[in-house]
Amino acid sequence: MFVCVYCSSSQRIDRKYADLASEVGTELARRGHGLVSGGAVVSCMGEVARAVRAGGGHTIGVIPQVLVDIEIADTDSDELIVTADMRERKGVMDARSDAFLVLPGGIGTLEELFEIWTSRVLGMHERPLVVLDPWGLYGPLRVLVDGMYEQGFLRPDAFDAIAWATTVDEALDLLERRVPHLRPTGEELGESSP
Repeated sequence: MFVCVYCSSSQRIDRKYADLASEVGTELARRGHGLVSGGAVVSCMGEVARAVRAGGGHTIGVIPQVLVDIEIADTDSDELIVTADMRERKGVMDARSDAFLVLPGGIGTLEELFEIWTSRVLGMHERPLVVLDPWGLYGPLRVLVDGMYEQGFLRPDAFDAIAWATTVDEALDLLERRVPHLRPTGEELGESSP
């Protein structure tokens, strides 16, 4: 499957976040998955893409022209798609992805998380969404969302549309379990053909 990874492009963050992105990329490739990313070569975005390619995986970078112009495009991507703006970028990333994984990030990452989460709650797609948060960056967000639910702003099914993980293996296991076409066939389970 192609996993869309939303993550940071900030170069002011602790190195542990870039290391996490690299670990995600390595494990995606090891499991035979491809990557859809924001197409930047810097910080976590660059780390996850380089790690996927180093493991033999296919990478699709989607980046708006304005970011190409400031020379942060991941020109080593197997496919680099240049869009007119951020809205088109998100649409292309969505269309090319089988699942969504959110790593620690800033307001751009939050925007992407909320758009995919909202469209899932509204029944516009059934693809899995997992947030990988080893160090609790999104803890206050979870408290906020719980409060919104308690105040009646969210339906209970909002919580069914998202999963939370603290390790890379847990996150990818959750994604794989929730994608129907990745369920093992009878042959893969060791059953004989009729």
